[in-house]
Amino acid sequence: MSKTKRRIIHIVVTMIIVGLGALGFLVLTASKPQLKRTKPPAPKPTVRVMKVKTGPQAVIIKGEGTVRPLREIQLVPQVSGKIIYISPSLVDGGAFKKGDILLRINPVDYQLAVTLAQARVIDSVSKLKIAEEEAAAAQEEWRLFYQDKETKDIDPPPLVAKEPQLAAARAKLAADRADLQKAKLNLARTEIKTPFNGRVGAENVDIGQYVSPTQNLATLFSTEAAQIIVPFEDESLYWFHVPGFTPGDGPGAAVKVRTRFAGRESEWKGRVVRAQGKLDERTRMVDVVILVEKPYATRPPLAAGLFVTVEIQGRTIESAAVIPRSALRENDTVWVVDESGKLSFRKIEVARLTTASAILKGGLYSGEMVVTSALKAVTDGMRVRIAKINEVNDS
Repeated sequence: MSKTKRRIIHIVVTMIIVGLGALGFLVLTASKPQLKRTKPPAPKPTVRVMKVKTGPQAVIIKGEGTVRPLREIQLVPQVSGKIIYISPSLVDGGAFKKGDILLRINPVDYQLAVTLAQARVIDSVSKLKIAEEEAAAAQEEWRLFYQDKETKDIDPPPLVAKEPQLAAARAKLAADRADLQKAKLNLARTEIKTPFNGRVGAENVDIGQYVSPTQNLATLFSTEAAQIIVPFEDESLYWFHVPGFTPGDGPGAAVKVRTRFAGRESEWKGRVVRAQGKLDERTRMVDVVILVEKPYATRPPLAAGLFVTVEIQGRTIESAAVIPRSALRENDTVWVVDESGKLSFRKIEVARLTTASAILKGGLYSGEMVVTSALKAVTDGMRVRIAKINEVNDS
């Protein structure tokens, strides 16, 4: 076979193969199923929710203040003299009981003054008796002189009866007795006693020192009770009773006083007793006074100057719900999620806000789930996926 024929055969075979390939491609393309366009499902954001419980909820109002003594006085002598005795309790921080002698001033001068006053009283008593006898004798002479005359029933004139002399003698005796009482009082004042159970806040005296009236020797404060003055906004006073300030009778609201002192957490019970007379003109706050009985009965004590936190037991809200403050949205709304994952907006009634939570008096029911996490874009009715459910109690 010639070379030309072989070329022709190769060309024909090649064309046949290409034709068969093209035919097979067309057959495959014609039998290929048509693909339908599908829209991918929208992603569901993941949220954290809490399950609400409703029930009676006591509103707790918190505040802060500094402990102050209920009574604090300056120890000042009423007589002058040299200090001859100082009680061991008369030191900064020293404790004492009512009636204890803290200081004694040299009493010798005052004892002498009592003796002299007693002598003057005795002398005045003697002179009064003499004046009374003289007056009686003068009146008797008057009656003897006029007994047979028509004027026998007339009383003698005051000068004849020595009435001015009697009055002067009585006045002198009264004055000397008053001097004696004053001398005894000054003698008693040489011993300075405590008027209550308490402690020494500061002292500025030593034995041998000469003191005079109005000189400040020490500062004493009572340990029978302590008071804490806590400022509150006027709206907070709606939730608890302040005697003499808010409507209602009876004792003030109960209070728990807490602080960390001497390396441990301590707690005391107190009660609201009153509000101070004026509002603070700068802050418009009301200063509420809380009283704690026997602050030094515990160890460590509720010492004066401590900074404390108070929790006032306020009114009780029926069917209240407590949610984290982070779950509260703008315009007093929350995001509620049902069992199917549908999110909806819910208007609620806020009774009181605290730093970490919100107390609601309406709008939510037990068992409902409220979103506590944040979302960038939220629409009413959107679908979400629940990641975690927290149980929330009503306390």
